[in-house]
Amino acid sequence: MARRYFGTDGIRGETNKWPMTAEVAMTLGMAAGTVFKKGEHRHNVIIGKDTRRSGYLVEFALVAGFAAVGMDVKILGPIPTPAIGLLTRSLRADLGVMISASHNGFADNGIKLFGADGFKLSDAQEQEIEKLLDEPDRIVRAAPHEIGLVKSFEDSRGRYVEFAKGAFPRGMSLEGLRVVVDCANGAAYKTAPWALYELGAEVVEIGVNPNGSNINAGCGSTDTRLLKQTVLERRADIGIALDGDADRIIIIDEKGREIDGDQIIAAIARDMIADKSLRGSGVVTTVMSNLGLERYLADQGSQLIRTGVGDRHVVARMRADECNLGGEQSGHIVLLDYATTGDGLVSALRVLSSMVTHDKSASETLSVFTPSPQVLKNIRYSGSSPLADPDLQAHVKKAEDALTASGGRLVVRTSGTEPLVRLMAEGDDLKKITHLVDELASTLQSRRLAG
Repeated sequence: MARRYFGTDGIRGETNKWPMTAEVAMTLGMAAGTVFKKGEHRHNVIIGKDTRRSGYLVEFALVAGFAAVGMDVKILGPIPTPAIGLLTRSLRADLGVMISASHNGFADNGIKLFGADGFKLSDAQEQEIEKLLDEPDRIVRAAPHEIGLVKSFEDSRGRYVEFAKGAFPRGMSLEGLRVVVDCANGAAYKTAPWALYELGAEVVEIGVNPNGSNINAGCGSTDTRLLKQTVLERRADIGIALDGDADRIIIIDEKGREIDGDQIIAAIARDMIADKSLRGSGVVTTVMSNLGLERYLADQGSQLIRTGVGDRHVVARMRADECNLGGEQSGHIVLLDYATTGDGLVSALRVLSSMVTHDKSASETLSVFTPSPQVLKNIRYSGSSPLADPDLQAHVKKAEDALTASGGRLVVRTSGTEPLVRLMAEGDDLKKITHLVDELASTLQSRRLAG
């Protein structure tokens, strides 16, 4: 079934343009509420958001939709995405909603849905909601005395901080560590510094002054320049960069070097293998993860299991294979022993606990494997995805075969959140893969597919 609304991570787009309009949000609330109203109990939904100025517009529209079909609503305010997964389950809600476009700029917004088990919805559940979005006349509105009740829930941040601190060993302290945390002027601007301070760290805060339009702007995991500068100027032990909804993390070590999700996954896997807490058939990542990580895990007697891009695909495979560690190179790190989705703060606490346990610096802790040369390039396009073009498919296949023959990999895909074709090639010969990516990018651009 073709998906009109849902992408790789919920519904996302520029606010006030389809599908991120108030009308769609209200209908989505009615449709999702209808799908999840099962049984005779009083049904309820929790709603959180990041700090975008459009959050109120989307939130109020969703509230109206849920209340219209008889679901009670608890409004949580600005809170990280992983908190929604945890609190949906903890508060015994039928549904959880996060309003965020994650790492995108403030003009975009999005809606992510979580089931009663705290996990993001399956494809089948999203398709069921889409059917009602396209046929709103089938939605049955509640009678006046059954309209949903709406109230604020004040303790959501405190509950989440206590959840997150559970990932840090009891009795251990961060005392003596200077930690710079960049909250991207987003959802974690209160919770991340709060948790780190309570665990004993000297906390230097940046990106903690949201104004509705500065989320992810010159800060956070998508732009680490300010964090690098601050780590070096303050002689900090580590820098932690979160994105707008705090479900991903990038780390800056004490030398000012950027550490991506692959190295963070490797460091956590190393400790879990050592204490025999790594479960399942291996570590789950995506097609974008570095070959160096795959080779490292093989040397440790484990394996890398690859999925399509998106933490929802990673989590689905983790649950199917009963794995408890997975993630993405982009910084979504999933630790199912503690959270149901990527959690930047929890991942940071696992790295910090490793530093304390082994009395090692961030650079020592996070230099786990030697990455294979990898080249990435994004090509913006307009209209429908250019990868449906048969001639382009032939170009991609030829390049893929050439790289595979020499032990490398090629990934060419359209982004699920932006109108971009993403090219990634890796192998042992940097010159060869760079030439290959440049050639493919030139082919795309010469066909006037770039917008």
